[in-house]
Amino acid sequence: MSRVPLSLLQQFVQVARLGNLSRAADQANLTVSALSHQMRQLEDRLERRLFERGPRGVTLTVEGCSLLEAVGDHFDGIEHALSRYRQRRHEALTLSTSPGMISSWLMPRLPRLLAAHPELELNLQSSFTLVNFEREPVDVALRYGKGQWPGVHAERLFGEWLAPVAAPELVARMQGADPLDLSAWPLLGDPNPNNRWNDWFAHYGGEPPRRYVAHVDTVESLRHAALEGLGVALGRMVTSKSLIDAGRLVVLGDRYLPVPEPEAYYLVYPPRSEDHRGLGTFREWVLGEAEAYCQQMPQWPCEDDAA
Repeated sequence: MSRVPLSLLQQFVQVARLGNLSRAADQANLTVSALSHQMRQLEDRLERRLFERGPRGVTLTVEGCSLLEAVGDHFDGIEHALSRYRQRRHEALTLSTSPGMISSWLMPRLPRLLAAHPELELNLQSSFTLVNFEREPVDVALRYGKGQWPGVHAERLFGEWLAPVAAPELVARMQGADPLDLSAWPLLGDPNPNNRWNDWFAHYGGEPPRRYVAHVDTVESLRHAALEGLGVALGRMVTSKSLIDAGRLVVLGDRYLPVPEPEAYYLVYPPRSEDHRGLGTFREWVLGEAEAYCQQMPQWPCEDDAA
């Protein structure tokens, strides 16, 4: 076997760690087709199958795991050794958050940030997966959870609340069905493993349905299913508010108040970002925006003990 180019191994490590050809291709400034070809070329050279390819990404085979274990740390060492020779651009800030948070909460507010700080250069990354700050060139993230992530700073922004939401078209099709009797409505299964519908019915009374009209596996898919009129979703109010304000979704039941979630949204960053001037600017701004947002929603709890 001829010597394997280091570039192929480097791309392999990136794909293996991200588990996604599209994201790895973006970071390598390659097309997905080109990167996929490189991975098959590496498999041919090694005469080993390294990946299982599926509709949701790629997963490592046993041989792939062995190769990653053998070479991954070496590339980390090289990256760490070279990092001190790179000039840090304090006006450039790479931010990662979920697609829903970007589109519904962050993006409408960013013009105010950039108008006040035109020197700031934002690189936005949209991802459902948590950032590995040790391995990815990301300075800060906005994440949803309980704030208990090891090795990072996590500052709470605000909580999240649940309420049943539906498309106006579905409400019209139901022809005046009582929105306080959700058992009469087609309900969409909750992607949360704990099924928050159980908490909802425990709070307001009634029994969860024996079957849901459909199940989806992500919050984004749930929102799209509700928008298409497929059924009633137990929607997150923070990321659904812009759709409700635009009349694309409606909250069912006047007597229902949103039920608080145990999770919240957090500003998350690693210790290496503490002296990043761009992060300092963004942190001050986003904490102020979060405080103003909570003041606009007095009926929804925003403090740590709200849930």
